[in-house]
Amino acid sequence: MDKLREGYTTGTCMAGAALASAIWQMTGKCPERVQVDIPAGKTLILPVIKYSDYACGIKKDAGDDPDVTDGCIVKVITRIYSYDGEIIFRSGEGVGTVTKKGLKIPPGEPAINPVPREMTRNTLRKHIGNKAAEVYVSVPGGREIADKTFNPRLGITGGISILGTTGIVRPMSEEAVKESLVQELSMCRAEYGSKAAFVTGYSGENALKKIKPDMKSIVLCSNYLGFLLDEALKLEFTDILIAGGTGKLVKPAADIMYLHSHFAGAQREIICTHAALHGLSSEVIRKIYGCVTTREMCRILKENDVFQDVMMSVVRAALENCVLRTQGKINIAYMLIDENNEPMVSSENLEDMLMKWS
Repeated sequence: MDKLREGYTTGTCMAGAALASAIWQMTGKCPERVQVDIPAGKTLILPVIKYSDYACGIKKDAGDDPDVTDGCIVKVITRIYSYDGEIIFRSGEGVGTVTKKGLKIPPGEPAINPVPREMTRNTLRKHIGNKAAEVYVSVPGGREIADKTFNPRLGITGGISILGTTGIVRPMSEEAVKESLVQELSMCRAEYGSKAAFVTGYSGENALKKIKPDMKSIVLCSNYLGFLLDEALKLEFTDILIAGGTGKLVKPAADIMYLHSHFAGAQREIICTHAALHGLSSEVIRKIYGCVTTREMCRILKENDVFQDVMMSVVRAALENCVLRTQGKINIAYMLIDENNEPMVSSENLEDMLMKWS
């Protein structure tokens, strides 16, 4: 199998475009390519798109990663002043603005993360010395691209974020997803306090909003339940409500905290174990074991009038492991939902937890 091709981040594009604009002003000629040193310890040669009035662009290349920003153009005008001073960043069309606390950039600032800012400053300083400069960044079409990202959930409005911690995009890397989740969790902590809900998908979010329409601190954890519980502990959350479908949320009962199906299944083993603990016959357990989906397993439990007992046992085991994961320092409640986004089985402390959002 061929090795997947790496790409480069929007932060790298910004640094390259800012440098091209600066060189054009200083030499009178727009370079066809620029050289950018990135935090990953590599030097990249990037082709430059020439516009007018010293505006230069770099086209984002995500390599073989399915990145929604792949192919977008980061367009920059660098204004260089005759006096010494700071390098300041301004957002134009398609670059978002931070509106909520808790992110790496304060509210009111362009959604340009610290590493891309530092990379751009370092790149420019090699050419403009200590002179003051303003870097005007835009991404044509960025507002539409942002609707496909985490930005609306993070309170970033008007466009995409300029991101990147290493300068390169590693295909299928989970780093960017985890970074976005941490940002969302940090924002929730700063904006809404020490309570949050983790949902494995939008069905979980819809179920919670049926119960508490004004609930705001909801984080889509996807497969990263254990990772987010670790981060919640670091951020000193006090209360976490976990909600989602049985397909994913029975797994923590076996201490499986990364919920992707490629990593582990175990749903039938978990449900069969708890069914056996509640005295079901080997014949019924074999039927459960032969099921492909948790929906079918639940149907068999209901036919034998043990659904509530068995699934409550699963919920208690999952809850216990989540509490252990957070060293017993976070109060956690648990809720399984059905295919109609309705609560199906919940931990005994759910009502007390929901009262805290009142």
